[in-house]
Amino acid sequence: MLTIDCKDVLSIKNELLVYVSDQVAAIPTLKNKQFTLSTLDDDEILETSTVISAIKEFLNSIGENHNFAVISNNDTISITSITGKIIERDSHSSQHEMFSCTHCGFVTQYQVELNVHMRIHYL
Repeated sequence: MLTIDCKDVLSIKNELLVYVSDQVAAIPTLKNKQFTLSTLDDDEILETSTVISAIKEFLNSIGENHNFAVISNNDTISITSITGKIIERDSHSSQHEMFSCTHCGFVTQYQVELNVHMRIHYL
């Protein structure tokens, strides 16, 4: 499991989570100022270099690759501002609460939808 620290890019954390988890085929779990990625199979190992490349690709796609460093330290990857800049987005569209299934990583912005989804794991 890898932890991605997003304290300097909180406003784009959800978009980043979706992009990176799709690129590396991992199960994401949202946390307060970070997210974690787990493999689909417990025997597999997430390649840190692949995750870092996906993060850099995302930052490049939004034109922020020169303002942030992606630093790996054991099982933690930090996205750190080089210039002191913090990415700010329109708070109306980026501050929605997101809920994540602890079993499979399914993400939704509706608590009721998550509750219905969680039931399938107990059938």
